Amino acid sequence: MRILILLLAAALAGALTVFSFAPYRLFWLMPLCLAALLELIQREPRRAFWIGYVWGLAAYTSNFHWLYASLHDVAGLPALIAAPLVLLLPAYLALYPGLAAWVACRVDPRPWVRYLVAFPAAWELGEWLRSWVMTGFPWAAAGYSQITESPLSGYAPIGGIHLVSYLVALSAGALMMLARSGMRLRLGIVIATSLLWLSGFWLRDVEWTAPQGKPISVALAQGNIAQELKWTPENLEQSLLTYYRQVAMTRADLMILPETALPLFLDDLPSGYLSMMRGEASRAGMALASGIPRRTNDGRGYLNAVVALSDPKMPYYAKDHLVPFGEFIPLPGLIGWIYQYMNMPLSGFSRGGANQPPLLLAGQKVAFNVCYEDSFGEELSGPAAQAGMLANVSNLAWFGKSEAMSQHLQLSQARSLETGRYMLRATNNGMTAIIRPDGEISAIAAPFTAQVLTGFAQSRQGLTPYMRVGNLPVALGCGLLLLAALALGWRRRGEH
Repeated sequence: MRILILLLAAALAGALTVFSFAPYRLFWLMPLCLAALLELIQREPRRAFWIGYVWGLAAYTSNFHWLYASLHDVAGLPALIAAPLVLLLPAYLALYPGLAAWVACRVDPRPWVRYLVAFPAAWELGEWLRSWVMTGFPWAAAGYSQITESPLSGYAPIGGIHLVSYLVALSAGALMMLARSGMRLRLGIVIATSLLWLSGFWLRDVEWTAPQGKPISVALAQGNIAQELKWTPENLEQSLLTYYRQVAMTRADLMILPETALPLFLDDLPSGYLSMMRGEASRAGMALASGIPRRTNDGRGYLNAVVALSDPKMPYYAKDHLVPFGEFIPLPGLIGWIYQYMNMPLSGFSRGGANQPPLLLAGQKVAFNVCYEDSFGEELSGPAAQAGMLANVSNLAWFGKSEAMSQHLQLSQARSLETGRYMLRATNNGMTAIIRPDGEISAIAAPFTAQVLTGFAQSRQGLTPYMRVGNLPVALGCGLLLLAALALGWRRRGEH
């Protein structure tokens, strides 16, 4: 009965983490939920892995419940298949909190080693691993809960989202120590933690990059076309007409249309449509880029691309970090049968390749990324170094009216902070937004409406510390801290 109560408490603490992320943004809740996990494993160290696992299972299920809408409501997968598949991702991701809790309880029983050294390091190593193992899925990393309301977001330009995640776990450990320390140590913890958080306020005011050139006017299209209609032949004309009208009515230096806004291969567009779009853009003196599938140069595959339609040469960026199960089928011989039950067009994209140059639009070098590519900070830092601003095109109509689009917006805010650059987000149905280099939102379109968001953006030059060093220093630092915790544990056992 005791262990059951502990597991239920762990599930509750994990499930509450959804409120620490967008759209709720209760950033202070994440350290408390992690501190609750630490309190539970302190009460039953022998069950640390399972307590951590249940915490993670509840956390990732509550954060990613919108996967059910994607698989069942939109893709049409039967509920009996969709429900177990929705649990599959949280069941895998929960291994990392489980292992972090287990490691923290194994290295050394002393609270200060367990909660101030071992746990924060093990937690962050887990988050770093899940950001790239099996192509990676870093959504709901603890650090994202701090973007941008928390003082800890000021550390993002220095060490990226992984440094912020480490500091959240360290803060949770400090909370645990307050209840288990003498007055002198408690005072030291309060002072050190306060300095950590107060320094974040100062760091948020530091400009790591400098403006370059003059601001330009930008326009971001939001067509609000339902996913179940997007690829149907009978709705094709309406989709093309929607975006043509938005282009024709817009005046800006740069206009961007969302991911697969034009739901045909580039070379299958109706005769004259491209000429009409270019004509309208030319009359407005406007550079125009759109998300549109295009075939590979050899014609054997197809790409999820962003094409500069206003340029006669039509240079493009093609998505490189593809979504497993969505944009490519891993182990097709094993799971390919599932797709016969799903309405999922274009599920076999080819990769665009690393180190693609930015697109030159309206005199600006713009580094594009497509949909969830902006989940991977280190992958965007290289292209950002070659460009003055970032742009993301997305189609989140797959996830219905859920928290997914707000969570995705928070990821883009983190990328702006890490790179010190504007992020222009053009989405099908939300959250279309202009994000400043400090991660704050300059302008945002109401979700689930058809409109064109207009505003201003300015190129930036220079590199943030994170762009220079990437994730490696944080990962190595956490590895060294974990080794130090192990060494302390071995030494203590040797003395006894």
